[in-house]
Amino acid sequence: MGFGAVGKGVAEAILLKNDFIKENYGFELNIVAVADSSGSAISKEGLDLKSLLEIKSKTGKVSNYPVYGTDIKDMDVLDNVEYDCLVEATPTNIETGEPAKSLTIKAFNDKKNVVTSNKGHLALFFKELMDESQKNNVQFKFEASVGGAMPIINFAEETLSSTDIESIIGILNGTTNYILSRMTSEGSSYENTLEESQQLGIAETDPTQDVEGIDAACKTVILANIILGIPCTYKDVYVEGISKITSESIELALKEGYLIKLIAEVSKNALEVSPRLVKKNSPYAVDGTLNMATLKTDLADEVTVIGKGAGSLETASAMLTDIINIYK
Repeated sequence: MGFGAVGKGVAEAILLKNDFIKENYGFELNIVAVADSSGSAISKEGLDLKSLLEIKSKTGKVSNYPVYGTDIKDMDVLDNVEYDCLVEATPTNIETGEPAKSLTIKAFNDKKNVVTSNKGHLALFFKELMDESQKNNVQFKFEASVGGAMPIINFAEETLSSTDIESIIGILNGTTNYILSRMTSEGSSYENTLEESQQLGIAETDPTQDVEGIDAACKTVILANIILGIPCTYKDVYVEGISKITSESIELALKEGYLIKLIAEVSKNALEVSPRLVKKNSPYAVDGTLNMATLKTDLADEVTVIGKGAGSLETASAMLTDIINIYK
């Protein structure tokens, strides 16, 4: 459900990796329905993803798919197909969490597993969604919702399963990191750098969710709940963005050996997203659209992960990993 940048990325990733998955894990992925705002394409035998991507690229609508194109939309798609796992990639909605919330709960009630890249419904209704998945004895995976290709949830739950994680502090938004990195290297103003990043397609036409810290705050909520077991929602996070950062303040910080970064802190003491000073040679000094997070643990001390926080194929890689983990 959802066939924008992320949904198309998942289709591309499956095209690239289906043989690899069959060889290494012993199963094939068969896409039996794809939906966008225009309608859907549904085939119980499975859709040809190459054709589907071409049709979407040329016409903008999956409903134009020959023979199997249909005007069935939204929740009705789930009633018109037999499937094992819903891949939910609709746009993030931080006001209501829809349509992701309703689609997800319907899939759970139909005893289906769900993989999502969405943040809105998780930031607003985390406990309700987890309760529903457990009640229906299905799996709910959302690695892609936090750091794109940067492995953090699976990393914490599997690789660091012997440790108690005390805090997570990191850069969880690639757009703001790109803007601050460019302002630092070029000495340019916030306004000019934002405009440049919009022209490059790094920042959205309406960049509010990124630059005001909303996106990073949603990710903070998800990490607090799933990794630290702190029950919270979006309203519990202190949020301050980067729109007031000036080139002068960046220059001043540089002279003292510091950079300014938009930092998310997840701990028992703080749920916060705000610009902070970080040392130039620290793990927080990543450039461009990279994300990073340092997990403070009791046994392993500090462990830092770094990865691309955006990009359709990068985000799809996390969703594909979640699908494989559900199968395993």
